[in-house]
Amino acid sequence: MSCGRLSRVITDTDTEELLRAAVRNNAEWCAAVSGGGAFTADAWTSARRTPPYYPDGVTLTREAPAEALLAAMDTGSPGCSVKDSFAALDLAPAGFEVLFGAEWIHRPANAPAPAAAATALAWTRVADAGELAGWEAAWGGGEGTGLFHPGLLTPEIAFLAGRSADGRVLAGAAANRTGAVVGLSNVFTADGTPDDEAWAGALAAVAELWPGLPVVGYESGDDLDTALRHGFTPLGPLRIWLHTPQ
Repeated sequence: MSCGRLSRVITDTDTEELLRAAVRNNAEWCAAVSGGGAFTADAWTSARRTPPYYPDGVTLTREAPAEALLAAMDTGSPGCSVKDSFAALDLAPAGFEVLFGAEWIHRPANAPAPAAAATALAWTRVADAGELAGWEAAWGGGEGTGLFHPGLLTPEIAFLAGRSADGRVLAGAAANRTGAVVGLSNVFTADGTPDDEAWAGALAAVAELWPGLPVVGYESGDDLDTALRHGFTPLGPLRIWLHTPQ
């Protein structure tokens, strides 16, 4: 997957372009996990219900028309959701309510990578379907659902695992490169591992895989606070809308 017009180098002062790159990166991640969907100039949408935790539509511009967005999705079955990437839509008249708000974030390309001594775990890239199943089980608190399918093991997507000395996955994250940015998502810890371990280890692994690129994503609440401690800065708000049939 590529980001097309965002493939050139983006400077850390191009806030608006970084925001659009973060949005596009996340939309392509959603498309990959969902196994399809369609892109237009204004949005990515899926005509069939997407996997749990993933939206049925992601806006790519502030001007994305609600009517066209909703027409491209299945709003008739339970669970339809929209990632309003610029917090610009009003979907309440169509039976949606805001599930939560979050903030797009960005870590500059020239930010120093965490020192190796800052991480207590051994960080590696998931190499095959078996390792991916183990990563997902750790991410899911002991259970795997097949949400992250082996088709995601591509050169531009990396599942990062922080392992203890006995080989257990105690922290992890997913990273995907699109054009000139790397998206970081699904950062997690297990068995009491500190959140800072996951962020430091994942960022160090990303810097090794794709050196010199800014890292983007979105977070909210305590996870946003942790990301900001690790060198991220806010880019702008987003909202997740959930359809609530009457």
